[in-house]
Order: sequence, then structure tokens, then C-alpha cells
Amino acid sequence: MHSIEPIPEKAWLLRIFLGEGDRYDHKPLYEVIVKRAKELGLAGATVLRGSMGFGAQSRLHTARVLRLSEDLPMVIEIVDEREKIDRLLREAVEVLAGGLVTLEQVTVVHYRPHGEKAVED
Repeated sequence: MHSIEPIPEKAWLLRIFLGEGDRYDHKPLYEVIVKRAKELGLAGATVLRGSMGFGAQSRLHTARVLRLSEDLPMVIEIVDEREKIDRLLREAVEVLAGGLVTLEQVTVVHYRPHGEKAVED
């Protein structure tokens, strides 16, 4: 079975808000950031696609049926120890043209792969 490194109970949540149309080196920026997080050995990443939102420019982005936006809001969420988050964060802010980045301390309640049973003491 695949062994994973534990995340400390007191960990950090990195959230990166960007647009679906944001690119880096002709690739979707959210994909670039998630792949880099994997290369750096972070515990995991989730990309959420919003159906509506606006940012610093107050331009509304929506996924209405009659008017599909090509730049819907995206959020990347990553939880891990602070040192690993900081490594990714330094690189991520360099490639972000716009958007919002937040960082907050969280309590990890449960983390293990699907199908793996809890280890009994």
C-alpha cells in the first residue's frame, strides 16, 4: 500500500484565487501550480471551479447557460506544514499576474488515502 507522510494536526491552508483563463507558459496556471505542488511533495491539492464571482477589477464572471464565461473563478486549496507551503508560495506568487492568495492555520482532523484503515495503537 502507498505510504503517505503525515500532516501535522496544526497545519496551514493555502488558497489561491485566480481565473480559469490565467496562463503560464501557454498552460492553465492552476494546472502549473498543482503539478508543482506535487513535485514539491505537498500532501495534496484541490482545484475548485466557481460558477460565479468577481475580483479586484469588479468584472463579473458567470457560467450562465446562454453566456458561458471562458474565465470562471478558480480556487486552489492546499493543506500541509508551513515549510512546504512556503516553498510553493514563493514560486506561485511569481507566476500570478493577478488574483488573491490567503494563508491560514487549520486543524487537520483526518488524512489518509481511500481504502486505508486506521492504524490501531
